[in-house]
Amino acid sequence: MNPALWRLPAIGLAELEERAALRTRIDRKYLMTEASADRMLDLPEARALEIDGVRHFTYESLYFDTPELASYLRTAYRHRRRFKIRTRTYVDSGAIWLEVKVPGPRGSTVKYREPHGSPDDGRAFIDEVFARHGLGVRDDLTPTLRTAYLRFTLVLPDDSRVTVDTDLHWTAGDRELRLPGMAIVETKTGSAACAADRGLWQRGHRPIAISKYATGLAALRTDLPAAPWRRVLRRHFSGSVSCVSS
Repeated sequence: MNPALWRLPAIGLAELEERAALRTRIDRKYLMTEASADRMLDLPEARALEIDGVRHFTYESLYFDTPELASYLRTAYRHRRRFKIRTRTYVDSGAIWLEVKVPGPRGSTVKYREPHGSPDDGRAFIDEVFARHGLGVRDDLTPTLRTAYLRFTLVLPDDSRVTVDTDLHWTAGDRELRLPGMAIVETKTGSAACAADRGLWQRGHRPIAISKYATGLAALRTDLPAAPWRRVLRRHFSGSVSCVSS
C-alpha cells in the first residue's frame, strides 16, 4: 500500500455517488507500470474513496456472454449495438451488483446496475435494458471470464473520477493471465478530459483500446478475432498466459 494514498483527504461512498456517480460517462483507459500509476496520487485536491477504513479494495467480476460470444464479437467488430454484462463483487463488503454496459451518445458509456443475489438471477433486469436500447439479444447467457484486481479510486475537484487497478488477474476455463507490476488507469468524466488525463498526456501516456473483458478474453483465446487490441496484446500480454494448476 502506497503511504501517499493515506495522506489524501477521504471521500465516503455516499458523497461519491452523489457527486460523481457518472452512470453516463466518457471512459479513457491507460496501461502503465504501477510506479507510473502511483503518480495519480499527486493530483491537486484529489480525494480518496474510503469505506470502513479501507482505501484499497479487492474487486472480482464475472462476465457473461452468449454461447456464440455476441458481447465479445460485437465489441471486436465495433458493432453499434454492443453490450457487456457482469456481476461485480466487492470482496471487502461482500456486496454483489449486476451491471450492464451499453454505448451512449457521442462515444459515452451508459451503465445500469442493481443489487444481485446470485449469478442465476437478473435476466428480467438485463432484458429490460436490452429492450430499452434495442439490442434484441434473447440467447442464454453463460459465465465466460473471471477477473480480479485491487483498486483505489480518486475524486477530483471537477467531480471526475480516476481508478487505478493493480494485481490484474484473468481466468477462463483452465487458462489464466496475470500482468505483474502493471496497472490500468481509467478516467471517468462527463465529457471533457480531466486534470488526470492532461497530466498523463504530458508524461507521454495516451488512451488505449483495452477492455478487461474483451482484451482479457482475446489474450486467453487466440482463436478469436482481436483487431482492436492487437497492438496492446502484442506489447503487454504476450507470454503472460498459463494453465491453471489442478
